[in-house]
This record gives sequence, C-alpha cells and structure tokens, in this order.
Amino acid sequence: MRSVRWLSISMIAVLLLVYSFQSVLADKNENQLKSEEDANEQLIRKDNPHVHSVDHLRLIGSRIVPNKATFRGTSLGGFSGLSYDPHKHQWYIISDDRSMINPARFYTGKLRYDERGFKSVRLTDVTFLKQPDGTFYPSKEQYNSDMEGDVPDFESIRYDTRNGGVWYTSEGDRSLGMNPLIRHATLKGTYQSGLPTPEIVRMDKQSPKGFRNNLSLEGSTFSPDGLSYWTVMEGPLFQDDNVPTVDTGAVSRITRYDRDGNIKVQYAYNIEDIPAEPGPGKYADNGVTDILSINDHEFLTLERAAVQSADGSFKNYIRIYKIDTKNATDIKDMDTIKNQNVVPVQKQLVLNMNELGLSKLDNIEGMSWGKRLKNGHDSLVLVSDNNFNDAQVTQFIALDVFPE
Repeated sequence: MRSVRWLSISMIAVLLLVYSFQSVLADKNENQLKSEEDANEQLIRKDNPHVHSVDHLRLIGSRIVPNKATFRGTSLGGFSGLSYDPHKHQWYIISDDRSMINPARFYTGKLRYDERGFKSVRLTDVTFLKQPDGTFYPSKEQYNSDMEGDVPDFESIRYDTRNGGVWYTSEGDRSLGMNPLIRHATLKGTYQSGLPTPEIVRMDKQSPKGFRNNLSLEGSTFSPDGLSYWTVMEGPLFQDDNVPTVDTGAVSRITRYDRDGNIKVQYAYNIEDIPAEPGPGKYADNGVTDILSINDHEFLTLERAAVQSADGSFKNYIRIYKIDTKNATDIKDMDTIKNQNVVPVQKQLVLNMNELGLSKLDNIEGMSWGKRLKNGHDSLVLVSDNNFNDAQVTQFIALDVFPE
C-alpha cells in the first residue's frame, strides 16, 4: 500500500511538472509569435514602402511659387494634384488649366525639404497630355467651334509604380455634355488607356442624376499593392444628397476599381458641415479634394472649405482625416443612398491645418506621400490651386508623419 501511495504521489508530481513546463512553453510561444508578428509588420512596411502608419502630423514648412511665374513658356498655377516617384525622387504636379492659357499639362520637379524645414521647389520639365487621337485637349472655346475632343478639368494625378506612367482624373462639364474621365498616360503624355465612369456618376439629360459641376472626380489613389485604383467624389451625386451647408454635411462616394476597370466596391463618405457662416448673400462650400491610401483599408482624406466674407474675400478651412472602410456598407449597386440603411466609412480628424499658424493657407487640393525622412518617418506634401487668381497663391506644404 505504501509503495502504491508513493507511486501515486510521484506520478502527480511528474504531471504537475509537465503541466508547468507546457504552460511556460505556451507563454514563450505566444510571446515569440507576437514578436514574430510585430517583426513581420515591420518587414511588410520595409519591403512595401507604400504601406504607411499615421498617428499625427507636424508642420515642416511651406513654400510659395510666385503668381505669374512661368516655366518653359507655360504659366504656372492651377496645381490641383501631385504624386511622388520614390525611386527617381521625382514629383508629378498636374495643372487644372482647362487649356485656356496653355494646353492641359503636368510638371515634374524636385522638392527640397527635411525635418528642419522646406528649402525649395524646382521644376524640371513640363508635359502636355494627349487625347486618344494624339491631339492636345481643347479649350472650351475650341470645343464650341468644332465640337471635337474632351475639354479638360484635371484634378488628380498618381504615378503608377507597377507599370510607370501617370493616371489622372477630369471632372467633366455638364454644360458641354461631358462626363468625368479617368485616364492613363505615359510620362511623355501619350494616352494609354482609361477606366469607365460608373453609370450612377454619369449625367442624365432627362433628370437630375449623376455628378454636379465642379464637385466630381476630385481625388484618386492607388492601393499599396498597386492593384486597385480608388477615386473620391468632391461632393454628393444629385440623387444621393444635397450639398453641404453650415448646418448639415453631405454624403459623397468612394470607389475602388481593379486594373481592368471593374468596380469592386463603393462606400459612403460623410462630408462635414461648412465650418463658418459666409457674409450676407456670399458663397461657401466644403468638399473632398483628395484621398491617399495608408494601407488596404485605411486612407487619408483632405477636406477643403471656402467661405466668402462680406467684403468678397475668401478664407479656406483645411482638414485632414483618417478613414477606415472596414464594416462600411458596399453601395456600388445602389442607384441612390437616400433613405437607405447605409453604414459610411469610419472617420477621425488627424489635423486641422488652420491651427498650424501659417501666414497663408490657400485652396489646398492635392496630397501625396513624399520621401522617407531621416528620423524614419514618412512625409506628406500638399499643394494649393491658385485658380490663376492674383488674390490666391500656389503653396506647397510639407508635414512630418508620426506613426502609431
């Protein structure tokens, strides 16, 4: 009996020892797995520079290009979008000159900045964009005389890291019967291809449907892997919502295409109220001017409000938000989202640019990731559209991106 009792005690001791060892091993494996996951996340970001992380932003500095400046025979201004090639360290900057001053075009250039400040803006070339038939885009006057081609109103440009070239958007013009455009061009400006405009965005001459003039395809971005192309409408479609007021916001749409032009998903985006009251009888608006991918489900969006005071001058209100498409309703098959049970993208404010203390904050329309800074952070660069107006400026702003 005694030997059996001692044997039982010994077996219990062995089992407790094995259990303890397994618990320690499990904790060790769990910690090792977490470390491996963290390391893998770092490797993903290291191997794919197009995946980012955003917690908050810090102003580096800004530079202003003088009004009436020229470059290689063209008037500088109307900069509505920009994009960075991290391999050539080169910037692509598109103008929304509707071929009124010079043919529709984009510029290449170098921006010198670091954590301590923004040194300079230097343009290196200008490229005129071509239509599918190889001709320049016509101005509105040229179109009215011969009724051929597409009058441009370019608002966004993105460098294509997978096969080179640039993609750009044009807002269209309801008065001319022209729908918005998405096109791909070589770095020489030659037309390569295009993506179809969604049917719900296209205008209908029989009823108020589709895009609003000057509130159409305003921003675009590639997914980190370059396999998807995203666009954002500056304002609501006629059938979706009214435009924002000082009392209410509005709902816009964000769309994801694959590289073959198929619409894969579409989400609702809540635009904020106009942040200030305009002067009596004066103008005010608010809309989304650009979108930029952080990862495969998070993005930065840029909202720009313009509010006219009683004396006719304008003040801009610029805010950068981080949005998350997880759990948002896919609305691609909804002709209208009025009175629909729709979950929009989640949204949080990252930066109110009016609090940066800049002496001038103009009509910011373009936003792009820039180079990696020496502190290991990403940089973010924005550009303003001066509308070729002497009362406005062409402004570049650089920001330091602090990761989560």
